[in-house]
Amino acid sequence: MSRVQHGFMRAPTTILLVDDEPGIRRSLGEALKDEGYHVVKAERGEQAIDLLNNPDGEGLQLMLLDVWLPGQDGLETLKQARQLRPDLPVVMISGHASIDTAMQATKLGAFDFLEKPIDLDRLLLVVGNALRQSKLEQENQRLLAEVEGGRFFLADSSAMKRLMADVALVAPTEGRVLLTGENGSGKEEVARLLHAQSSRRDAPFVEVNCAAIPEELIESELFGHQKGAFTGAVRDQKGKFREADGGTLFLDEVGDMSLKTQAKVLRALQEGRVEPVGGGGAVGVDVRIITATNKDLAGEITRGRFREDLYFRLAVVPLRIPPLRERPEDILPLAEAFISRIARQYGRPPRHLGPEAKDTLLRHDWPGNVRELKNLMERAVILGRGSEIGPRDLGPLAARHLADQDPFSFPEFTSIKDAKDWFETQYLQREMRLQNGNMTRVAERVGMDRSNLYKRLKTLGIEPRES
Repeated sequence: MSRVQHGFMRAPTTILLVDDEPGIRRSLGEALKDEGYHVVKAERGEQAIDLLNNPDGEGLQLMLLDVWLPGQDGLETLKQARQLRPDLPVVMISGHASIDTAMQATKLGAFDFLEKPIDLDRLLLVVGNALRQSKLEQENQRLLAEVEGGRFFLADSSAMKRLMADVALVAPTEGRVLLTGENGSGKEEVARLLHAQSSRRDAPFVEVNCAAIPEELIESELFGHQKGAFTGAVRDQKGKFREADGGTLFLDEVGDMSLKTQAKVLRALQEGRVEPVGGGGAVGVDVRIITATNKDLAGEITRGRFREDLYFRLAVVPLRIPPLRERPEDILPLAEAFISRIARQYGRPPRHLGPEAKDTLLRHDWPGNVRELKNLMERAVILGRGSEIGPRDLGPLAARHLADQDPFSFPEFTSIKDAKDWFETQYLQREMRLQNGNMTRVAERVGMDRSNLYKRLKTLGIEPRES
């Protein structure tokens, strides 16, 4: 089983080998290294636990553990290891263990049990199976957490049903997908669905927000860098392309890339290789690219701000995510679903939307789309009192409608922080309107760094939509 795939050497999997016999450590260690694994060795159970307690222990991905060890034996070491790292697969090895010992190890969570003398082919088979099983379990846990956390949105409207039908057709292919739509409409969720329904579902899904990374750092973030390549580069970094090797790389807000970075991304797509900042030689990558933007890339091409050749490579399959105001029949079901999930998450009693709150939600134009709705429901669950959510629980949204009637009206606040957040929301939204959505000018006007402005907008539930 070779570790050389897709034209370059993958970052090696690290295995902890624990055995008190020098000959076993040497022979098994060499066999594993020949297969491309990185091996860390220990001769006592206490040493193994110390390694797992060390911050570097997070990099250990499998443990081969002898049953009979001096001092703390293998079974006790297994028990402590499972407490420290329940996600770490452990394969037990022994030359003279009984069936009872093997059963006890299995009950404690061991993945498998190998008897000495160890057949190397079987060792490599078991190690490979354990690593694959561990990866699958981690991916399943991640997807379950996302579903429970409300990442995946409802699709009851005809517009969303059409989109989901397109996703089902495109996902199993290797076609590059360009997702367009307003911020907060669900582009990241669609990208994750495309990955989850593809043949790459067991490989990494890596996302990069191109708008949130300073221009001087984005090349390093995407392609990696060598130690010493620039001030602050204290160690080698693989970069997102290599982290996503074998899986999916999601480039969000791709329209915010500089022309220089666009040229390098185009070259990476053409050649299937990336070169870290500072040199070190190009390395091959095998990634499926999914991109997203809230900009009109055709207009950006006309204005000379986006490369036409890159656009045609990215937009093999363009998919538009409809904004929430184009699917009003989804607003109330989504709101109720968010309320239910958030109440469970925070251990709050169930709540429901009152008639006036429903009317307020349906009258709003949702510039922040689904993300704005989710943030608003979270606020209502946390700050609201009683079983029914009323207009005053909708905070800034209710204030916006009051302001339409009386510019000096504002809602009641439960704290000075809420009042400050409300004012800051009005202020930033006004500046975005005055600057026609140009976030660089907004940042200059309000005296904030652009990346910090994006973070603050996200906290307040405001979407930086270009007018």
